[in-house]
Amino acid sequence: QRYRHLIVLLVQARSRAAGGGRYATTNPLPPALLFSLYGPCEIIGGWEAKPHSRSYMAHLAIQCKEKTYICGGFLVSEKFVLMAAHCYGDKITVYLGAHNIKQQEQSQQKIPVRSRIPHPKYNRKTHKNDIMLLQLEHKAELNEQVGLILLPLAHQRVQPGTVCSVAGWGRTDALSKVLPDTLQEVDLKVLDNEACLKYPGGMYRNYNTRTMMCVGDPKEHKASFRGDSGGPLVCGKTAQSVVTWGPDNGSPPRVYAKVSTFIPWIQAMMRRLQP
Repeated sequence: QRYRHLIVLLVQARSRAAGGGRYATTNPLPPALLFSLYGPCEIIGGWEAKPHSRSYMAHLAIQCKEKTYICGGFLVSEKFVLMAAHCYGDKITVYLGAHNIKQQEQSQQKIPVRSRIPHPKYNRKTHKNDIMLLQLEHKAELNEQVGLILLPLAHQRVQPGTVCSVAGWGRTDALSKVLPDTLQEVDLKVLDNEACLKYPGGMYRNYNTRTMMCVGDPKEHKASFRGDSGGPLVCGKTAQSVVTWGPDNGSPPRVYAKVSTFIPWIQAMMRRLQP
């Protein structure tokens, strides 16, 4: 038990905001091998998703100098992916239509990114406005394996107690080195803002009720974790928020960027960039 605590401390020391963290390697690897080693998320307490049941999911390979990072995202139109702003980098490649990321599935579409549009008021230190649009180099080919997800109405609110879900590829336990090859998913409960606001001097001191959502019952061992950045919290059939940050040890509640707050900005950017 003492060694387990030591491992936890070492993990925490390497991550400042693990809920919005990214996995990296200083040795560039082929995408298939890289994906098998560094999944874009850790879904704790979840299960394997039905293949291609979340056709909007995007797997992102992000190059930044000599490192390659992994994040998640979701397809909101044929030419745009929504994700977290802290998943920055020199080059981003989008993979759509994936279920088993270790295999070269015929359903997968590899699309380079033409432009990255982070929110103009994104603050890396406070995590405020942690949202970004990616304009794809060419349109995604929509089919049974690659599809769009609905966005909420502007300023729409999700009621506390609503059970939503997140998905991603990666470890299923914070201390495990075994990574699933297939997309994993988990159901999470939306909490009242007070669940995050009641810790004003700690991890949640920058929590903003207008732009953020508090997600994940602290009584349950279920959460998104390091590297899940950019993936959607789906309530019903709508992407209500973007995975951004949380405690270093992977415990809930975790904080998500509230998509409905940013709808006017998202729509304006998409209109401006559409040919």
